[in-house]
Amino acid sequence: MNLSRRGVLAAGGALGALAATGSAPAAASAASVRDRGRPRVRTGFDRLAADGYRLLRGRTVGIVTNPTGVTADVRHIVDVMHEDARVNLTAVFGPEHGFRGTAQAGGSEGRYDDPATGLPVYDTYLKSGRDLADVFTASGVDTVLFDIQDAGARFYTYIWTLYDCMEAAALAGKRLVVLDRPNPVTGRAALGPVLNPAFATFVGRREIAQAHGMTVAELALFFNAEFLHEDPVRLEVVTMSGWRRSDFFDETGLPWVPPSPNMPTPETALVYSGTCLFEGTNLSEGRGTTRPFELLGAEGVDRHWAAAANALRLPGVAFREAYFAPTFSKFQGKTVGGVQVHVQDREVFDPVRTGIGLLVTAKRTWSGFAWRPDNWIDKLTGNTRVRTMIDAGADTDAVVAAWQADLTAFRAKRRRYLRYGG
Repeated sequence: MNLSRRGVLAAGGALGALAATGSAPAAASAASVRDRGRPRVRTGFDRLAADGYRLLRGRTVGIVTNPTGVTADVRHIVDVMHEDARVNLTAVFGPEHGFRGTAQAGGSEGRYDDPATGLPVYDTYLKSGRDLADVFTASGVDTVLFDIQDAGARFYTYIWTLYDCMEAAALAGKRLVVLDRPNPVTGRAALGPVLNPAFATFVGRREIAQAHGMTVAELALFFNAEFLHEDPVRLEVVTMSGWRRSDFFDETGLPWVPPSPNMPTPETALVYSGTCLFEGTNLSEGRGTTRPFELLGAEGVDRHWAAAANALRLPGVAFREAYFAPTFSKFQGKTVGGVQVHVQDREVFDPVRTGIGLLVTAKRTWSGFAWRPDNWIDKLTGNTRVRTMIDAGADTDAVVAAWQADLTAFRAKRRRYLRYGG
């Protein structure tokens, strides 16, 4: 297969990208994609391998990845490259949840040798700057690959692992290659508030929208040019072929591997950028259930919340009165009341507006509503406005209106780094 190029990318030190090719219009499901003859989306790794790993020739390679780094036949790419004499793969770097994905939220697997390949696995979780640069140096690699499935939300930490790896690779004098994968909730629009840098944490390092509407390769180009321009990493991105910005994950023909224990399905990702805001409250966000981020609730919540949420007539979504008993996390082993979020038309569904509407109605219908004492909600939204406006009695439209100017500016900046049409 001959891969075309769009030439050298001028964004913040990027050396180049394998270009995406066109494809047929998006279908409604993976099955209909096959029925209509549309080819499966080919990930950045697929295209790298099809090109004989040319970008890695003569390089000593390490990779930042997790269980989502798989081929179409669900073989892990570390196993594939380890067996291929054309790749000198010598190290693996594990993010939050770990390389093989055994750790829950806020955990990692530490330093160990991978039993399947014998490769050393280094822990990157919560490492950044010089500390992470020292890990790359100690590994002996000269090229760092990045291949992790994202969920499309600013507070999903893998994109900040990418950011930290870019910054550290620049400090250590390493080359970084990003292998692209789809944004599972499409790349059509950026939504929600833009982070105020005063609230920067590992759930939001820099000023991007809450639902960024970009792929990891596009984000890498954006980060390098906008935030790391004073010391950019030597960056290359390998784009996908066949992916369109309007594609939901089930339209790609790719297998879904949960990128973290509480992201079991693409449907979870669809609501996550809005309902994850309940991590900043005393309500359960559904951890410890089979529908995390779709089930929300607390002791004492009753049918009035679902009724109030439905009365908002939010586009593309309905809310069912629900009762559940989480097996871990908030309200472990207790039966709580709340809502289940049912997305009925994903084309018009706005997850961030929905999350705000649910916060507003939860506070109005349940007297026990409270923010987490550490004001974690401010870290998730990237500002104090959401919390303070809801506390002051603002409705959903008013809260959403408050971030529109910042979002418009981000959308304009974001356009320079988009690499796919459709």
